[in-house]
Amino acid sequence: MLPDATVRYADHDDAVIDLHLPVTPDGRVLVLVHGGFWKAAYDRRHTRPMARALADLGWLVATPEYRRVGIGGGWPVTTDDVHLAVERLPSLLTGLGVPTGPVTVTGHSAGGHLALWLACSSRLSLERVVGLAPVCDLRSAMGQGLGSDATQAFLAGADPDPADPMALFSTRPSAPVAIVHGDADDAVPVGLSRGFVAAHPWVDLHELPGVGHMELIDPGSAAWATVVSALDG
Repeated sequence: MLPDATVRYADHDDAVIDLHLPVTPDGRVLVLVHGGFWKAAYDRRHTRPMARALADLGWLVATPEYRRVGIGGGWPVTTDDVHLAVERLPSLLTGLGVPTGPVTVTGHSAGGHLALWLACSSRLSLERVVGLAPVCDLRSAMGQGLGSDATQAFLAGADPDPADPMALFSTRPSAPVAIVHGDADDAVPVGLSRGFVAAHPWVDLHELPGVGHMELIDPGSAAWATVVSALDG
């Protein structure tokens, strides 16, 4: 499951992007942002089976690392890292001689939060954004103490709104947005996504009965077909 290549987008230790390459590139690029409640204990390696499975379906999958809470990350360093990685990715791929095309962004859990945040950037041209069990409402996440108060640690006392997709989506992003969420998720309850879509009804919600949190990044799970369909749009 090791990546086919790794490129660097900045100078700090975590400024790397793993690349999983398809056998026959068709130009489609997928940025896969890992989760883990923005904590240093979790990194991109746990998404490698998912990245390989998607590459086998024809995507060029790019998995950026970023500084996380406990190792120099948190708001806004974490979001700035991911934004810079996505912004520089096309030129990095060109430098490798890899064909590039439209960029879709997906992310799981806290990575879903980062994917939705990226959707609101005026500097990025994205084809599609898909949140997988995303932490899409930071105020609700704080109120519920999700991830042992992970959102509070991520924000470190800052105003949530500039980091919060629930607030940022008051202006509709240019890219289509979809969410996939299981109703048996006990890490990021599906109620966050339900509330998000109620506030922003142009976001597509694919709610999966009986599906928990980690199934969404497991290529062998019953949820996988829905995840692939949402990415394909």
